[in-house]
Amino acid sequence: MTVHQVQLAAAAATDVGLVRRANEDSALAQWPVYAVADGMGGYEAGDRASAAVIDAFRAHVAGNEVASIAQVRAALADATLAVAAVAETTERGAGSTITGVALVDDDGEPAWLVFNVGDSRVYRHHGTELEQLTVDHSLAQELVDAGELKPEDREQFAQRNVITRAIGGPDSTADSWLLPVVNGERLLICSDGLTGEVSDEGIRATLTMGGRAESVAHALVQRARQAGGRDNITVVVVDVISGGIDEQSDATTGVVRGADAAASDDDHTTIPVRSRS
Repeated sequence: MTVHQVQLAAAAATDVGLVRRANEDSALAQWPVYAVADGMGGYEAGDRASAAVIDAFRAHVAGNEVASIAQVRAALADATLAVAAVAETTERGAGSTITGVALVDDDGEPAWLVFNVGDSRVYRHHGTELEQLTVDHSLAQELVDAGELKPEDREQFAQRNVITRAIGGPDSTADSWLLPVVNGERLLICSDGLTGEVSDEGIRATLTMGGRAESVAHALVQRARQAGGRDNITVVVVDVISGGIDEQSDATTGVVRGADAAASDDDHTTIPVRSRS
């Protein structure tokens, strides 16, 4: 099986929500990369920051027959420079999360390179099961990991929106994982405007309903609006139609072999690739 045999259906949906003055989210759903960026810095900079990050991925990754770690690394480096340029024009500075997936070739087999900076998320839905693939770079997640905050109390935590990594921040290191492409799986990439309003169970139920990627994406956005819509809401839904493996248990993944994923310490764009079973 090769990357060229993979067939996908993808859709993106975004909404300003019911409270915010402007939409500071941006999204990309163009083979072979699917991503969401959530900007920070207020209405005069957040939208520009997220757009700059997505533009970097559009320039380096989108439209290629297959993505590579080098392309993703270059996109992250250019995104860092672009957000810094935006920040120089504002008093409050600027930053952005970035999370997504890129279709790569792993020794002749199609695989997902999942990458993340910040607290936007990537989920994987297969059958009726939902799994969060990314780990939030947030104060709340750090407290959960330290055993000082219960996972179920995260949404009531007063500083739940404080993030510890961002493009444009002191630490913009991207975590990444390599996963098999599985027939019938549905990937969800979303900003915290969805996860802040809709529980994982609510997300799972909506993804399980089935239907086209477009209808599911819009249903998720509407669900977040109905729950309060206190933030911008952006989702990208990616369905694997064919060309992957039939069962995830058939896959073997590991660190990308022969690939130099390290960037310099100065630009903070290192993406250490880990396997995730």
